Amino acid sequence: MQIICCIWIVSFASAQKNADTRFNGLDTAFARVLKEFHTAGFVVAVVEKNKIVYSKGFGYRNYESKLPVTTNTLFAIGSCTKAFTSSLLGLLRQENKIDFDKPVRNYLPELKFYNDELNNKVTLRDMMCHRTGLPRHDYSWYFFTTPSRDSLIQRIQYLEPSAGLREKWQYNNFMFLVQGAVAEKITGKTWEENIKQRIFQPLGMTTSMFSVDEMKKNEDAAIGYGLEKDTVISKTDYFHIDAMGPAGSINSNANEMSNWVMTWLNHGKFNGKQILPDSYVTEAMSAQMAIGGSSSLPAKEHPDLFFADYGFGWILSSYRGHFSVGHGGNIDGFSASTSFFPTDSVGIVVLVNQSNSGVTSVVRNIMADRVLKLKQTDWTTDLKKALEKNRLNAIASEKAKISGRKPNTKPTHELKDYSGLFKNSGYGVMDVYVSHDSLFVSFGDHNLWLRHYHYDMFEPIAREANGFDTTETNLPAQFQMNLAGDIESVSFPFEPALKDPITFSRIPRPKTVNKDSLLKFAGEYDFNGVTAIVSLRNDKNLFLSVPGQPEYELVQIEENKFNIKSFSGYTILFTTNASNEVIELVSIQPNGTYKATRKK
Repeated sequence: MQIICCIWIVSFASAQKNADTRFNGLDTAFARVLKEFHTAGFVVAVVEKNKIVYSKGFGYRNYESKLPVTTNTLFAIGSCTKAFTSSLLGLLRQENKIDFDKPVRNYLPELKFYNDELNNKVTLRDMMCHRTGLPRHDYSWYFFTTPSRDSLIQRIQYLEPSAGLREKWQYNNFMFLVQGAVAEKITGKTWEENIKQRIFQPLGMTTSMFSVDEMKKNEDAAIGYGLEKDTVISKTDYFHIDAMGPAGSINSNANEMSNWVMTWLNHGKFNGKQILPDSYVTEAMSAQMAIGGSSSLPAKEHPDLFFADYGFGWILSSYRGHFSVGHGGNIDGFSASTSFFPTDSVGIVVLVNQSNSGVTSVVRNIMADRVLKLKQTDWTTDLKKALEKNRLNAIASEKAKISGRKPNTKPTHELKDYSGLFKNSGYGVMDVYVSHDSLFVSFGDHNLWLRHYHYDMFEPIAREANGFDTTETNLPAQFQMNLAGDIESVSFPFEPALKDPITFSRIPRPKTVNKDSLLKFAGEYDFNGVTAIVSLRNDKNLFLSVPGQPEYELVQIEENKFNIKSFSGYTILFTTNASNEVIELVSIQPNGTYKATRKK
């Protein structure tokens, strides 16, 4: 027994002697992070050269059931996905299948942009470093969800740019979706199949996946959380980002993401095998476009943090004298950070199950200071101060704000007149409807109350667990009338980089076409001696013919009311008698209203 005890003591002493003291006290530091920022859980891993030197989970992957985060817990990594997508193009370029500097429509001719200059000149390189001139337009895919990538790509031709091509850096998720579509077109395989076969499998990323529905089936998957009233941890629904997948749909864990980081630290090699082209790795983490703005300048509080450029799916910066390459990721309930220091052969992965969380940067910086042997900064207090400063500034701004609201005004129409379907080809279709004497709007999975602001302006208000959040929004809905006085469109400031709001035009509600119901409108109508003819074609289309004018197709919007297709402000109303027989045609036009009696 005495011998066994001695052996144990010697082994323990040896382990203590070889322990990495850089990580001493982390449990206490990270417990504080969880508490201070009301975070359910997170995991952090540190890589040096070819191995993981630290990997540990903190807090809970399931806050309600108190299930702990492990190093294998799956998290949504959001935009950390982008480096995977651009790397796939790097592999295809090595095979001489694409050229980064040729127009992207050479590879994807069905892609169309807002104007001919973009159609003729936008390259893959422009997309990979966010310099196409297109702003984010994120509400298009986030609010108006669709499972179809083709549908999202078709929207791009209607998305207005806010700058010239290569004029400035503007983050855009659509351009990474297109990169994935190019890879699909060239290989004949889905983006998911390409990433799995060409990156996941050789890197041993066997549990990483692309679908939150698949992720939910895994016993070690994190649940996403947000914060209510800044302190209450609240469960969020998973967001289905499948259609925008190449921009941000990967779900992974700390251990497998560490293999990804190792590959970048070792010039594209993993376990001695070249996975990514060395030349591409060098180019991807080299400056392709200056991000610019205040993020590039050293702040008074941290003069050793400065410059910001973009490579291919990576942000480049200087961290306290060390060249840093990294990218963040955010999607409902999750935040992520993937970063590495190439000249130091150090990489750090942080995954958090909290929306828009600053915990990723706090944990990353705490770890970076220790691994790079820098003077430690109290990053937790630093972020707490910044958040408190932002909160106080918001309160002060709210108090100082002078409302532009005109009191005691009313809508120009009855609420039912605002209801209908409204469409913007770059975004989608929204449904405005009346319920319980209030106006509502729904699009995608969102259903919002439209609270009257003034005149024909309404504020969209979200429903929360305890009712409606009645604070003012920055997305007012402005309804517009045509010359005939009918509500014909509604605008929302969905893209702040644009001068004008995004306008949605009214479209007819789909109806089940019944030949007999339309046939009753067919006939001849007398406009003071001029005979107009309404005829039915193909048992489903009504046309109006007036001598000396082109034929007009009529689009039914109500039982007896039609719009003239392709003409705004022109409406045809059929009047019926007590027997529901059509006796009159009323043409409502911008220049007046005209009646025609039906001929017997």
